[in-house]
Amino acid sequence: MDPRTDKLVRRTTMVATVTASYFLLTADYGTEPNFLDPIKNAILSAQRSVKEFVFGPRNETPQSEINKLPPSAAEKQP
Repeated sequence: MDPRTDKLVRRTTMVATVTASYFLLTADYGTEPNFLDPIKNAILSAQRSVKEFVFGPRNETPQSEINKLPPSAAEKQP
C-alpha cells in the first residue's frame, strides 16, 4: 500500500475508534454527570482562555446596553 494512503487509513481509523468509544461511553449516562465532565470542563476553560487572549476580555458594556441606561448613567460610560 502507498505510504500516504496507509497514513490516511490509520488516522481515519483512529478518529473513528475514538469517536465510537466516546459515544459508547456516554450513551449510558445521558445528561447525568459522568467521569468525562472534568475533561469537558478543561476543554471549555481552555477555549474561553484562548478567546479572551485573542479577542480580549468581555468587560465592556455593549452599545445596546448603553442605550437602555438613563441619560445620566449613559454619560458616565466611555
